[in-house]
Amino acid sequence: MARYRGAVCRMCRREGEKLFLKGDRCYTGKCAIDKRPYAPGQHGQRRSKLSEYGVQLREKQKTKRIYGVLETQFRNYFEAAEKKSGITGENLLVLLELRLDNVVYRGSLGRSRTEARQVVRHNHILVNGKKVNIPSYSVKAGDVITLKEKSTGIQRFKDVIETTSSRTTPEWLEADLENSTIKVLDIPTREQIDLTVQETLIVELYSK
Repeated sequence: MARYRGAVCRMCRREGEKLFLKGDRCYTGKCAIDKRPYAPGQHGQRRSKLSEYGVQLREKQKTKRIYGVLETQFRNYFEAAEKKSGITGENLLVLLELRLDNVVYRGSLGRSRTEARQVVRHNHILVNGKKVNIPSYSVKAGDVITLKEKSTGIQRFKDVIETTSSRTTPEWLEADLENSTIKVLDIPTREQIDLTVQETLIVELYSK
């Protein structure tokens, strides 16, 4: 499966804000955007005014990068959001939030979405007692996500839980880190998704 293999800190610098793609590092002085708060590349320090299309494109790219999905997959999510009743932009964010790798990250079983995706792919996660290793798997209200019993003794996961224990869990999830369990209480609303994303710009871009 295709995936981005470049330097993730370049993506934050390109968008001009922290996307929290590297977990703990993003909260330290080592964060690239703190040290070099301008776009990467030879002309990164030049300021240029974006066109309307450019603003819309940057918003789409930022959202893609936050959730770690590529263009075709993101477009598929948008088309699915259009078919659902309600506001398309909000539907899009909800569909992305319900990805299994995102839920593992939100529930503090991963320091970043990238790490959460790896945890899922390496067969450490159970959904309602059954192994699921597909990061894009869409969870539903009532689903229970757990770390496999054999995995709980691995030092890596002990370190993850120790690091993320102070993280705030979204209202639509219930995280029990002592038992390495996450329960999906409800489908998230837009107000419960703490992203600085203007989803209306994405809708306008795809509507051209």
